[in-house]
Amino acid sequence: MPGRPKMAMSSDFLDAFAKLPKPQQRGVRTLISRFNADSTASGLNYERIHAARDPAMRSLRIDQGYRAIVLKPEHGGVHMLLWADKHDAAYTWAERHECRINAETGALQVYEPHTEPDAAAAALAEAAGPPLAFRNLRDRELARLGVPVAMLAEARTVRDDAELDAMQSRLPLEAYEALFLYLAGESYEDLVREREAPEEPVDTRDFAAALARDDSRGRFVVVDDELELEAMLNAPLERWRVFLHPSQRRLVERQWNGPTRVLGAAGTGKTVVAMHRARWLARNMPGRGRILFITFTKNLAADIKHNLGAICKPEESARIDVTNLDRWVTRFLQGRRYEFRIGFGRNREAWQRALDLKSAELDVPDAFYDDEWEQVVQAHGVTSREEYLRVSRVGRGARLNRAARVEAWRVFEEYRTQLAERGVKEVDDAYRDAASLLQNDRGALDYVAVIVDEAQDMGAQAYRLVRHIVPAGANDLFVVGDGHQRIYGRNKVVLGRCGIDVRGRSRKLRLNYRTTEETRSWAARFLAGRAVDDLDGGLDVDKGITSLTRGPEPLLEHFDNRHEQSAFIVAYLKQVKAEDASLRGVCIVARTRRERDAIAATLTEHGLTHVALEAGVVDVAETEGVRLATMHRVKGLEFDRVIMASINADLVPLPAAIDARGDAVERESAETEERALVYVAATRAKKELVVLSCGKPSRFL
Repeated sequence: MPGRPKMAMSSDFLDAFAKLPKPQQRGVRTLISRFNADSTASGLNYERIHAARDPAMRSLRIDQGYRAIVLKPEHGGVHMLLWADKHDAAYTWAERHECRINAETGALQVYEPHTEPDAAAAALAEAAGPPLAFRNLRDRELARLGVPVAMLAEARTVRDDAELDAMQSRLPLEAYEALFLYLAGESYEDLVREREAPEEPVDTRDFAAALARDDSRGRFVVVDDELELEAMLNAPLERWRVFLHPSQRRLVERQWNGPTRVLGAAGTGKTVVAMHRARWLARNMPGRGRILFITFTKNLAADIKHNLGAICKPEESARIDVTNLDRWVTRFLQGRRYEFRIGFGRNREAWQRALDLKSAELDVPDAFYDDEWEQVVQAHGVTSREEYLRVSRVGRGARLNRAARVEAWRVFEEYRTQLAERGVKEVDDAYRDAASLLQNDRGALDYVAVIVDEAQDMGAQAYRLVRHIVPAGANDLFVVGDGHQRIYGRNKVVLGRCGIDVRGRSRKLRLNYRTTEETRSWAARFLAGRAVDDLDGGLDVDKGITSLTRGPEPLLEHFDNRHEQSAFIVAYLKQVKAEDASLRGVCIVARTRRERDAIAATLTEHGLTHVALEAGVVDVAETEGVRLATMHRVKGLEFDRVIMASINADLVPLPAAIDARGDAVERESAETEERALVYVAATRAKKELVVLSCGKPSRFL
């Protein structure tokens, strides 16, 4: 309809909008409303920007001092909001940037070339020193990787990662990513195949078609719903609600013909993908069946339910059941008149009575029985002595012959007897009972799909149950996780042995959107050289992982005592307040709840508002105060600044967590979990990481 074109909004525009003063933000809302009513209205005050690189650039008046930059193409009815700032700054932005459709990929790109293409630049660079990084790629091949024509010559001067990183902020995201992966060893053919370039010639004037492509949707959204627009403007920095990287979108918006596994390091957006997948299924799965979204902890379940409410319409939310698995199985079994109470954790009285039967001839510590019960008996679903005599114990440190297994089984059998007398079953046994009930009643549930987040934290019995919750078929299971973040002492799971076949449907996310490269690389060293599984019997190698943002190196400070550490924390927080930054963006993380509470008491003494993040309670963003959390509770959250406090020898690694293990193999596994906790805590920081120790520092540092 003439006079009513579509308006698209870039992610950069939302970033700029978030920095505007409140009156100017209201002005932007008014401007968009006027545009939607009539794009030709004289009150919009379109102004040509004569010095702009791109002749289609225009400005729209927000008020006397502020301007919005919009691309007004010659053809088609789609206008692109690109930037907003003070008058002169907005015009400078427009003069430096271009917004064009890439003729090879068909994507709409915003970029900042430093110079006009200079064919001689690459030749001069070639003669000046080490080999050029992309010397084996022709111009068209670079363009197919997303490099704009205006930046081809500059890209040809790049020799290494550092020089590519210097261009990162000016390149389109997909171009930087492809060039980075090429330098990391990916083949050009694989990179092009992954990007699925258009089969037909690209019309570089068709902006509507360009906006529909995945690469464009990673940074542009077409505004055609007033409610969605208002939600975007109310939370402009929560880009995860709107924008998905093409690799993420391909995972979300696809008809998978069976179980799918998605791996990704911290900050790569696994949970975001899982949430958008849940919404997509709720919108697109036929019928009235529900989607079950499960996590291991109630903390994450509460956070995810809250966040899904921000992106889903009410009718979509009604189809998505978000819960942690233990709560789900309790609810399910209670509905089936289950005669046992579910024990979450070891029943110490029953366990001690069982240990009273241990054989003196079997010379192993009590901790051995703990580990054997968890790692062998429960992990493999062993219910009889005959099964225990046959079960594989690969990975256990102590070897047991047949006679020794017979003696050990007396303890495990007695423990189950003691539990039965108390009317209790451990949760792994409850999982198995629930799976058996579902196997005998295939129509018991109305779920059409299950999404599993933080998959590495669940054991084999949990996955055998998950396999029975939903019928096998298209889009049935979507499993996301990262073995680097296994912090709950669970066995390494092989999905294929649990009836979940992900062959041909396994993907990996490699771009970190949250953590700066400086923080990411610092945190990654805690797990460097340690074997990390891929949840299906293989190894997960962190090759080709990079962050999209740069920042300061983590600040490491050591103090002689806790008093000095406390003084630093107080001074740091007061400095943050002095810079007009909200303390809501700061989280202090400690290894234990006791240490967290001690720090909280110090903050109270100095009149600093704080919020202790408790288990199962959603962190309400609007609540004032610095956050305090344990390393376990902070998982799944993110903050501008993270202070890791008291990284001391007596807390990190926590001696009790390691000493309780029965043999050297299990103690090594426990140490890896402690290192994973540090990794998880560090990668919650988006902008700045501060690491503090007092007394004797942790040997991890």
